[in-house]
Amino acid sequence: MALSKTSKILLIVGAAVAVVLVIALILGIWIVRSAGRPSVPDNSVLVLSVSGELPDYVAEEPLAKLFGIKQTQSFTNLLTQLRKAKVDKRISAVELEINFPGIGWGKADELRDAIKDFRASGKPVYAYMEVGTNREYYIATAADKIFLPPSGDVYINGFAAEAMFYKGSLDKLGIETDVIQIGPKYKNAPDQYTRKDMSDGQKEVTNAILDEYFNRFTQGIAESRKKSVDDVKGLIDGAPYNADQAKKLGLIDDAFYREQVDDELKSKLGYKADDKLRTIRGGDYREIPSDTLGLNQGEKVAVIYASGAINVGRSANGPLSGEMVGSDTFINAINDAAADTSVKAIVLRIDSPGGSALASDLMWHAIENAKAKKKPVVVSMADVAASGGYYIACNADKIVAEPSTITGSIGVFMGKPVLKGFYNWLGVTNEYTMRGKNSGIFRETEHWTPEERAKMVEQTNSIYFDNFVPKVAKGRNKSPEDVNTIAQGRVWTGTQAKDNGLIDEFGGLEHAIDVAKQLAGLPADKDVRRVVFPAPRPFLEEYFGNDDPEGSAENRAQAALLGSMPADIRKAFRYSQMLDRMQHGEAMLMMPFDLEIK
Repeated sequence: MALSKTSKILLIVGAAVAVVLVIALILGIWIVRSAGRPSVPDNSVLVLSVSGELPDYVAEEPLAKLFGIKQTQSFTNLLTQLRKAKVDKRISAVELEINFPGIGWGKADELRDAIKDFRASGKPVYAYMEVGTNREYYIATAADKIFLPPSGDVYINGFAAEAMFYKGSLDKLGIETDVIQIGPKYKNAPDQYTRKDMSDGQKEVTNAILDEYFNRFTQGIAESRKKSVDDVKGLIDGAPYNADQAKKLGLIDDAFYREQVDDELKSKLGYKADDKLRTIRGGDYREIPSDTLGLNQGEKVAVIYASGAINVGRSANGPLSGEMVGSDTFINAINDAAADTSVKAIVLRIDSPGGSALASDLMWHAIENAKAKKKPVVVSMADVAASGGYYIACNADKIVAEPSTITGSIGVFMGKPVLKGFYNWLGVTNEYTMRGKNSGIFRETEHWTPEERAKMVEQTNSIYFDNFVPKVAKGRNKSPEDVNTIAQGRVWTGTQAKDNGLIDEFGGLEHAIDVAKQLAGLPADKDVRRVVFPAPRPFLEEYFGNDDPEGSAENRAQAALLGSMPADIRKAFRYSQMLDRMQHGEAMLMMPFDLEIK
């Protein structure tokens, strides 16, 4: 149907108005960002909050600020602030407010290294805590001085590893599990549903990890506080301590209230007694672009984050599923980075306990394709890169991890829940009509028959012996036999993994970027522009979009209810989701246990 002349004019005018509005919006954002950048007076102190969840990466979104929506601080952003402050001549010192950060021991080591790197500039770092447990105190020991309020406490009581088991609950419900494990001694993720206590293999690995962590913990404190390791172990055995005791024992420098710490900094930085300490909060300092300080410039290096459990589909995050890295999102990011001729190298930042074997393999294949385009690929492991997390790392040109990173867990398991007892309890009956010898293989009320189990063992062996082990062997330049001896589901720390040839070097994300620069033939003394793939979703799409699998009204209500529950309950629900996926034949490459070390 032809448009009238009036309709055409209205259409053109409407399009012109839309273009003008878009340009005005972009210009408005630019003006707000430019006008909103804080001024940083000379001889200022950067105050950084080391607290909260601290996810590995959260995209910076200018529109969110325009709408007054507060953005979550990420761990990567925290390290960026330290990196900027090191070269910013207006910043003379950093004050860390440490309050129960939600990071593991790998990131704790990475943060300590970043603090030490900042101190190499000659600028001091002061740490302030109200309560210092193991992780908080360990981070604080990288600072020049540590302060607690007079009413504060230090709880460096040593390490305790907790593992939860749900078999008792399942027994009460009449639910059983049918499981196949490759590496039965160490690949014991299903133990949460089949046992009520730790297996010998889990005890062996847990003790090995605790030994490694405890040694690093005591050595780090001894080096920082100028004590012997034996003295530190004695202090740990005598903990906890109040602030006055901690000061007398040399664990902290003084028991000061916050304003007294500021007075100490004023004296250190040459302020007059009646001067006010000039400070800038980390949230404001984030608005200072790195490139205005001569950083984040030059050739492009793509940084791709793989955070959370691995699943088929899009990446997501919510109380119901937790943080999940989706194969579709990851593969698109890899493909885009590989196809971008201005990108000279790719750095994968992995913080994942694994997940779907299928998704892991699809992601591995995308990395192979990127390497075929002569793009160096370097992996940076965060707190954990195990099982499926190691699968997507094993073919990288170089793997960088912290000594405290949890990795390895090269193994696989399959299984299904058997709900017959539960249905009997509910009074539910069912009857199957089948065609085909193995058509009932996924019946949720019956254990596998010997024939069905044999087929599932065959499937599981194929994933492990024909895929996982050979791909690790190829990526790490080992024989499959050698890989199998250090695989079978065994979890390793970064230190142990380096000894076993599973990683190449120690360090964090910045070191991985340096390695990528070297492999790409870029000058070591010049910075690079870090470009995150995929590009962050526009704020309005992120905030109002409804393509999130948890975005339905029903799922949002469930997520809100689950989000109000204790963390351990939320974990149980997430593992039940994993069982639900497994009953359809999905193999899992997951860490053998959800280890929490306090």
